[in-house]
Amino acid sequence: MSRVAVIDYGMGNLHSVAKALEQVGHGIEVDVTAEPKRILSAQHVVFPGVGAIRDCMGEIRRLKLDTVIHQVANAGTPLLGVCVGMQALLDWSAENEGTDCLGILPGKVQFFGEGLKDPVSGERLKIPHMGWNQVHQVMSHPLWQGISQDARFYFVHSYYVEPASPDEIAASSSYGFPFTAAVARDNVFAVQFHPEKSQHAGLKLYENFLNWDGKSLKPIQ
Repeated sequence: MSRVAVIDYGMGNLHSVAKALEQVGHGIEVDVTAEPKRILSAQHVVFPGVGAIRDCMGEIRRLKLDTVIHQVANAGTPLLGVCVGMQALLDWSAENEGTDCLGILPGKVQFFGEGLKDPVSGERLKIPHMGWNQVHQVMSHPLWQGISQDARFYFVHSYYVEPASPDEIAASSSYGFPFTAAVARDNVFAVQFHPEKSQHAGLKLYENFLNWDGKSLKPIQ
């Protein structure tokens, strides 16, 4: 039986992620685990995360999962980062006065900033960015299969990623200004939004991930 590992380092909404994967992963075992051998032997790996990046990275390193996540990425196993899991894949985050991250995807994580305003209405925008927002696909990718352009996904975040290479931006959204909503490189795909909270579009993205071999970058026909 095919198996997807959901990395458990105590900092993700693991139950919601696992339930969503079970809903779309017909015949696929969903394994919430911190066990390196089980993560490394899975056919797909999901790396979720919520909370402060310093706490997340502290637990990841304490459990020695930083090495494991690098091994997953280097092995070509399909790897999906979600929310803080996405941010942790980059080099560095401005959160908590600066936090070194995993460095799997080159780039930085920045704060939206105080005094953020809607560019059209001038209305002051609250931080964190919380709620539904459109996601504009800028890269053709198997994980977008069957998901309409500018579909709405659910976000909860105060920081956003700045990939070093624009070629790795898979989707954008806007909150005061445009920001990166998804990144992709080789077998790694990561999203700032929460697919498990995003109803049909989110479930479809999880389904697409479970059907992805991590190699093909063209939509499934």
